Amino acid sequence: MHNTDQQFEAAIAQCREVFDKKMKDYGSAWRILRTTALTDQIYIKANRIRSIEEKAAQKIEEQARDEFIGIVNYSVIALIQLESKGTTHELPYAAAMELYNKHIYAAKALMNDKNHDYDEAWRNMRVSSYTDIILMKLLRVKQIEDNQGKTLVSEGLDANYADIINYALFALIKIAESETNTD
Repeated sequence: MHNTDQQFEAAIAQCREVFDKKMKDYGSAWRILRTTALTDQIYIKANRIRSIEEKAAQKIEEQARDEFIGIVNYSVIALIQLESKGTTHELPYAAAMELYNKHIYAAKALMNDKNHDYDEAWRNMRVSSYTDIILMKLLRVKQIEDNQGKTLVSEGLDANYADIINYALFALIKIAESETNTD
């Protein structure tokens, strides 16, 4: 039996730990990035995962898990940047962690609502499908950005970033499950 909440918390903890350590190493240097640059950075990570999935080989030892963690963290950063309208001033550590938690738990609340309606259908999906959906969401985000944030009937940038966070967290959960099953 799966405990989705517990698994989500474990995946979030992995991501938050990396964000925390990078904040201590680099501070909020990421504040200089526009959301378009963040979108491209997330795209690079998702595209690398897909490339490795298709080639079934890799030359750089960084695992897909690490890339999905990066996707979560860059997506949270994008949400922070959207909220602060792209200001580039330094963000103190405590404020950054507070904003990180705000956005990661808003994404988790969205996941809980969708899980109720979809009955955890994500559990029957493959990690490669999460990769493809993340890439599709990123192409949508790029189009919305090219349209200066305007949409006619579609969700906005924030909703797409939240979905990307959740698909990457699903992947982290599935990867953890597969590692547990092989131990």
